[in-house]
Amino acid sequence: MTAASLSPAPISTPTLEATCLRLNAKAPDAGSVTPCIERVRLSWNRPDDVLVEIKAAAVNPSDIKAAIGLMPYAVFPRTPGRDFAGVVVDGPANLVGKEVFGSSGDLGIRRDGTHATHLVVEAGAVVEKPAGISLQEAAGIGVPFVTALEGFRRSGLPKPGETVLVLGLNGKVGQAATQIATWLGARVIGVVRRPEGYEGHANSPIVVIDSSSTDVAARVKELTGGKGADIVFNTVGDPYYQAGTASLAKLGRQIFIAAVNRIVEFDIFAFYRGRHTYVGIDTLALSSAETADVLRELAPGFARGHLKPFPISPEGVYALEDAAEAYVKVMGSSRDRIVLVPSR
Repeated sequence: MTAASLSPAPISTPTLEATCLRLNAKAPDAGSVTPCIERVRLSWNRPDDVLVEIKAAAVNPSDIKAAIGLMPYAVFPRTPGRDFAGVVVDGPANLVGKEVFGSSGDLGIRRDGTHATHLVVEAGAVVEKPAGISLQEAAGIGVPFVTALEGFRRSGLPKPGETVLVLGLNGKVGQAATQIATWLGARVIGVVRRPEGYEGHANSPIVVIDSSSTDVAARVKELTGGKGADIVFNTVGDPYYQAGTASLAKLGRQIFIAAVNRIVEFDIFAFYRGRHTYVGIDTLALSSAETADVLRELAPGFARGHLKPFPISPEGVYALEDAAEAYVKVMGSSRDRIVLVPSR
């Protein structure tokens, strides 16, 4: 027997050719984002790698922003997409065959993402889909609900008896924050910019303030007996900065996730006299596994019906071949949740 015959046989690395959207270079503007379709060979060989067959993947505004260079750490070429839902087809035996969903701060930005037929990701990044919701609905949970819960985790979870003011009530993060806050027993006051009611699910009645005709801070103080809001969830940024700050109770916390203009006039005196806390949330800083940990906290709420996924209308479902049209719809600030279905 030769020495060569005693050497262990090489371990083969499994591979699969996936169909993926590709962004090969930064687009000059949002209207020029035109993902192409390519075949990409995926491989996986780490013990905790899972291969997910993607059944649906949401399109988020951050996918578009990364494509036009607003996120300098975005790499090219890459497959975009942060949110996903699908079926595990290879990996640890306890996961194979499971319907899972997930999201990420790095998928689709710093590494290839979810706008594809298949995805290789670490096992800790997938969360078993709660019963009672579809895979398309699960694909739409990711970024908005992770942003909302991460804001509350960082600022302190809402408690029964507390008041949460949601600025940008009918946006997807605003709706997610409203669902979570009312699930936890808090009272929610929401602010919109035109005459309209609340469009989402809630576990208790929502008071809506139309900022186009009402002084937001004055109305919040009136509704809270002069106290103000314990938490202000500002999903818009500077357009609502003054109203949000003026609405804060003593020891109030304000959460920021976005900005139109970066610079605001900051009243240091009011800040420290109010003993306020400001919390900035950037879910792009969360890894796939860290994001999955947030989703696992939310899963019981979906399983018990306290939280509900965003409706996915037939008009909001696109094949990979029609992704450019889907991107345009998201860039147009559609209120619909838009998902790509690779097998459509």
